[in-house]
Amino acid sequence: MRKSLFTGASFFALGILAATLIRPAITPQDAIGATSSKTYQLLNLFGDVFDRVRTDYVEEPEDNKLIESAINGMLTSLDPHSSYMNPKRFQDMQVHTRGEFGGLGIEVTMEKGVVKVVAPIDDTPAARAGIQANDLITHLDGKSIVGLTLSQAVDKMRGRVKTPIKLTVVRKGAEEPLEITIVRDIIRIRSVRSRAEKDVGYIRITTFNEQTHQGLVKAVKTLKRKIGSDLKGYIVDLRNNPGGLLDQAIAVSDDFLNRGEIVSTRGRNKEETQRYNARNGDLTGGKPVVVLINGGSASASEIVAGALQDHKRATIVGSHSFGKGSVQTIIPLGGRNGAVRLTTARYYTPSGRSIQARGIDPDVDIIQESPDAKKKKSRQAEGESNLRGHLKSEKSKERGGSSSYVPADKTKDIQLTYALKLLRGEKVSNSTEPKAAIK
Repeated sequence: MRKSLFTGASFFALGILAATLIRPAITPQDAIGATSSKTYQLLNLFGDVFDRVRTDYVEEPEDNKLIESAINGMLTSLDPHSSYMNPKRFQDMQVHTRGEFGGLGIEVTMEKGVVKVVAPIDDTPAARAGIQANDLITHLDGKSIVGLTLSQAVDKMRGRVKTPIKLTVVRKGAEEPLEITIVRDIIRIRSVRSRAEKDVGYIRITTFNEQTHQGLVKAVKTLKRKIGSDLKGYIVDLRNNPGGLLDQAIAVSDDFLNRGEIVSTRGRNKEETQRYNARNGDLTGGKPVVVLINGGSASASEIVAGALQDHKRATIVGSHSFGKGSVQTIIPLGGRNGAVRLTTARYYTPSGRSIQARGIDPDVDIIQESPDAKKKKSRQAEGESNLRGHLKSEKSKERGGSSSYVPADKTKDIQLTYALKLLRGEKVSNSTEPKAAIK
């Protein structure tokens, strides 16, 4: 069975929104056949160090923890998204892609030794407690997380449902660290929400899990029925959406397209290139579409935005996206040995653009500044290109994502306001003219 997933930044939703393709387990014969004599010498070096640690370390270590740490160290040295999943974490990943798991409800990555929040998930304990994108978590229950791996930090944030945990958060623009207490709960991700904005259908997609495509189909049908013949078009809000399942990103793109390529993935070897194409049938009947993105929109979100932008099917409004354009493959290791999450390819938009460490440029660039930001207006250099050891961009200048702030009060949401006016044909105050016309 092959299952495709994307992550925004090796994201953990206090679980994991993990990887990409599931392949057969690695066998010892595979490893032996691919190993050269020089590699055997290096493996002997590893064995020597392993034995010395076991016999001479000040306290007797656990063999399984040493091996797991060694494997994880090898993988994380490649890029921020490759890693080892022990059996429990592998099982958790499979649960999370179904859209329900336990935790706080935040997608996080590691940056400079601390945990960085990519985005809080809507309607979760973290979102209700006020956690924001780009927050840096430095302490858990008063204890520093410096020196922990991302997996270890995530494990500490997990716990029994209804138990509290205190997070120490450093926020850009805040004078002092914030102490935020969150009560753990079961996280049920409703990936698609919708509402009628008078004559415009608003659809918010928070993640790409197994329920997303069907949720979108249901949302469009409901909005058509509610608004009726006055329907001007649709806003698809992908802001702070960290990604998820590749097949769902393809299905969502296909819902707005009648033909043409949606995305391609290209690995080390040319024969590994795969292309995914749209089938005839536009779910919206050709109505105009505006897609909202920001610095928290990653991976699968960028696939959708890039596909609709390249086909001039939608106008992309907001700020520069995260820039997560790599494919991770889940490779089960057989038995009860867990799995490897390994970066195996980059993905490309229909026009051949690589998003890796570049992101998507909106057609209408609107920066939404956080109230906590410094008074001096400036773009925030956040995103894939700022992650240590990230996979390099191909043939282009790297660029970080822009502001990922989204106001809770929709009346102050200038990106949403712009999109509504654009669909209604009203005069807009932003001086930037769209590069892709609404059609």
